[in-house]
Amino acid sequence: MKTRIILLFFFFYFAFSFAKTTPTFPFSTIINRPNGLSASSAKAADNHKLYDTKYFTQILDHFTFTPQSYHTFQQRYLINDRYWGGAKNMAPIFVYMGNEGDIEWFTQNTGFMFDIAPHFNALLVFIEHRFYGKSVPFGGEKEAKSSSKTLGYLSSTQVLADYATLIIDLKKNLTATDSPVVVFGGSYGGMLAAWFRLKYPHVTIGALASSAPILYFENITSPYAFSDVITQDFRSESENCYKVIKGSWQLIQDIAEESGGLERLRKSFNICKNYISVGSLEGWLSTAYTYTAMTDYPTATNFLNPMPPYPVKQMCKAIDDPNHGSDPLAKLYSAVNIYYNYTGEVNNCFDLASSSDPHGLSGWSWQACTEMIMPLGGSNKDSIFPASEWDYNERAQYCKEAFKIEPRPNWITTEFGGHNIERVLKRFGSNIIFFNGLRDPWSAGGVLKNISKSLVAIIAKEGAHHVDLRFSTKEDPKWLKDVRRKEVEIIQKWISQYYHSLTDLI
Repeated sequence: MKTRIILLFFFFYFAFSFAKTTPTFPFSTIINRPNGLSASSAKAADNHKLYDTKYFTQILDHFTFTPQSYHTFQQRYLINDRYWGGAKNMAPIFVYMGNEGDIEWFTQNTGFMFDIAPHFNALLVFIEHRFYGKSVPFGGEKEAKSSSKTLGYLSSTQVLADYATLIIDLKKNLTATDSPVVVFGGSYGGMLAAWFRLKYPHVTIGALASSAPILYFENITSPYAFSDVITQDFRSESENCYKVIKGSWQLIQDIAEESGGLERLRKSFNICKNYISVGSLEGWLSTAYTYTAMTDYPTATNFLNPMPPYPVKQMCKAIDDPNHGSDPLAKLYSAVNIYYNYTGEVNNCFDLASSSDPHGLSGWSWQACTEMIMPLGGSNKDSIFPASEWDYNERAQYCKEAFKIEPRPNWITTEFGGHNIERVLKRFGSNIIFFNGLRDPWSAGGVLKNISKSLVAIIAKEGAHHVDLRFSTKEDPKWLKDVRRKEVEIIQKWISQYYHSLTDLI
């Protein structure tokens, strides 16, 4: 079985000092998507039977009126009307804002919408992001991503306009113009959900923006914050665990300089013979720590890879376990296997050179070179990773070489805001839930306190990346149940207020 780090960004940007030559971007980087399903993913697979797959003829460019702008493509969306109360009852419509990948994959981590749909008698709609999955313009993947001339139509503003156009048309076709729409999103999709509520308040009455790092732009959040959260996650479990990982980078460098050192490292970590370098090994290890921290869920998961409940704790147990011997490389290998091979299904070596992209995430490299410039690539001296500085010039140089373009690091805050977020949103924003789990490194760029009565921040100290959107299970801890209960109460309030406003107009 092969594994691979998709060096996109994504939701990616943590280019550590040992990976200077190739920017890595952490939002959606996926490694070795497994075949086995966890309990929650099995439930998602069952719900997959409920989807009707539809396509909407979408315009290429919403903002110009040149002949090219009138070109169209087929945008995929999934719809589930099993629980819908119908247009006559003005039953609500819940819409998921698609992320940077195949929409069917992202529905596996949005079970919360299925869980609450019967309570609200809601129609469920999941819209795929342009240039991802099957929603690709210009006739196909190769043509769409061939150059900046075509990729130039891949931007957050075009995407939000896509969603608004599709939702309005869908409501018209369902004769459901009076049905309230609530939008949902997690991670990059959470950012889109928050921005959609701000840009299109006439289309949606509210947004649940889960783990949405809308403040990770233009010097708003420290470039060290991402690494700091990961460091704290591991250090809070075990000081020894933290020290072993922190000291491993220099150890790997020292071994690599020895005669036969790279071969020793390859064997120690069961890396395939076809490719290994110090940078690729360090990137492989750091990816395991980063995504384990992101998905440090209280129940078993299969969102990125199959992992047990609280996988950070399990990694540190592996490092601290005396049965794994005194060899630090053996301890590290046992730890990263929690991420790469928890089920024990990987019988062969790990292939760091695999180019597989099963979820079609490659478009994010363009987004990370244009407007999604998130300066979170720094690690201070206490970090679990080697000390490093965020260097915009390195990102810009990579983008020039890859796409012959110059990034626009100030565009997101110009278009959507971000500076003085409390003062600005209090003036014109309303009805947004910002959820953040503090074990998630992306939480450092999230909204962590209430801005107004209707701009609410829900914080879970033990929470990880958009854990609230996952399917509920019998094993969910009380704090997670409380988070979801509060979200349901707020959404119920939005819908009730909407119905009351319609009554007042009669």
